[in-house]
Amino acid sequence: MSSVPSGRPLAIVVVGASGDLAVRKIFPALFALDARGTLPPETRFFGFARSTLSDEAFRGRLAPGLRCEELPGSVCGQRQRAFLPRCRYVPGAYDRPVDLARLRREVAAACGPAADVLYYFAIPPALFGPVAQSMRGAGILRADDDGTGWDRVVIEKPFGRDRASSDALSAVLKGCFREEQIYRIDHYLGKEVIQNLLVLRFANTVFEPVWNRDHIRHVHLCWSEDIPLAGRAGYFDTTGIIRDVMQNHLTQMLALVAMECPWGLDARHIRDEKVRLLRQVVPLTRDRCLLGQYTAGTRQGQAVAGYREEPGVPATSRTATYASAVFEVRSPRWRGVPFHVSAAKGAATRCTEIRIHFKAPDHDLFRPLLARGDRDGAPLRDNELVIRVQPDAQILLRVVGKRPGPGFTLDTPALDLSYREAYAGARIGDAYENLLLDVVRGDRSLFIRDDELEAAWDLFTPLLHAIDAGNDEPHPYPFGSGGPEAR
Repeated sequence: MSSVPSGRPLAIVVVGASGDLAVRKIFPALFALDARGTLPPETRFFGFARSTLSDEAFRGRLAPGLRCEELPGSVCGQRQRAFLPRCRYVPGAYDRPVDLARLRREVAAACGPAADVLYYFAIPPALFGPVAQSMRGAGILRADDDGTGWDRVVIEKPFGRDRASSDALSAVLKGCFREEQIYRIDHYLGKEVIQNLLVLRFANTVFEPVWNRDHIRHVHLCWSEDIPLAGRAGYFDTTGIIRDVMQNHLTQMLALVAMECPWGLDARHIRDEKVRLLRQVVPLTRDRCLLGQYTAGTRQGQAVAGYREEPGVPATSRTATYASAVFEVRSPRWRGVPFHVSAAKGAATRCTEIRIHFKAPDHDLFRPLLARGDRDGAPLRDNELVIRVQPDAQILLRVVGKRPGPGFTLDTPALDLSYREAYAGARIGDAYENLLLDVVRGDRSLFIRDDELEAAWDLFTPLLHAIDAGNDEPHPYPFGSGGPEAR
């Protein structure tokens, strides 16, 4: 695939355009790209869904979410007025090839038959297969980019419920598209600090020589949210925290932290190393995982219902809203280093971060002072690298140093790189903006390849089957707490 614009007209089709994901995330990201001039001039945008909407009604739904914070209000208004007339809505059924053929005719009429077309599946996973088969049945997919335009399709996680269902979905998709046309998106890979992981590791002499079992005690990857599930509870109850967060977001973070240096920065080399790493990770079993479920608690002083009291959740649900596990990586670099992974809904804070805990120095020079603690007697930490993804992108390195004043009193200050401060004035793009632009450019580095997806599911499928077949009650924890006490 080319990594540069083709010079042809571009059409972006959002399938499921009347849904929350499309209105809240996809179209605002497309507008931001268009407003900055990073898409081809006069790119056209199409929404396709079952709802009956006029073009004007569709544009009315999109307008409130179109923001450009870095531009004056008058300029932003001009960009909105330039964007919205290029948004069209085509109603139709997802499983009717005749409706998909009509959509393609609308695209060709607006952009020409040789336009490049990006299809974004903002629909439930159960519809991925039917829509793909309808597209094939309608005969609207071009076999290759031979100068007559390309077709690319973006699909959102979850990609199945286990290895078998994921393989079945992949077989359907690859019966309709070539693997090179499929862009499996995990929006976490579009976040700037996640993209910075390879640079941080392999472009800095200070880290790469100590990024191994000789110098690192353990690694912790954690994800938490502090808001109720609200309208998503019914969907979440069929999914659970492991399928919703751990098998995708946290597994991708694990791969980037632990993989070996790729031969190059092209998509194939980066993804080859991620797959190689994932195949060295020992699959999880039930005894290596703790599950929890939040009960009633508080958020910002307000009472919050327990998970089982959420609308759409059965009163006897055993779906986990919390999970923690320990991964073992059987590679020369990481043998013996535990990778702790945790994810929680209904937590005390919203936070996603990677913590690299380094070992203490081998010599004894400062050991008595370290044992004494800081000036308040609190224990001193070993060196720790914290890579914070959210709420604010930040990299902190905790080091041991001497506090100012007489004698030797040690402390562990943090060297702090805040993206907001370090890159003041620079616009840090939304993850969806970054990834959508990569699809247009044909850069597949941050998208998940089929064998990578297989390797990720292999890590969790035995655990998920054991959980689904068992009768274990998840450990309760109050909403707004740090998780189950059993941990």
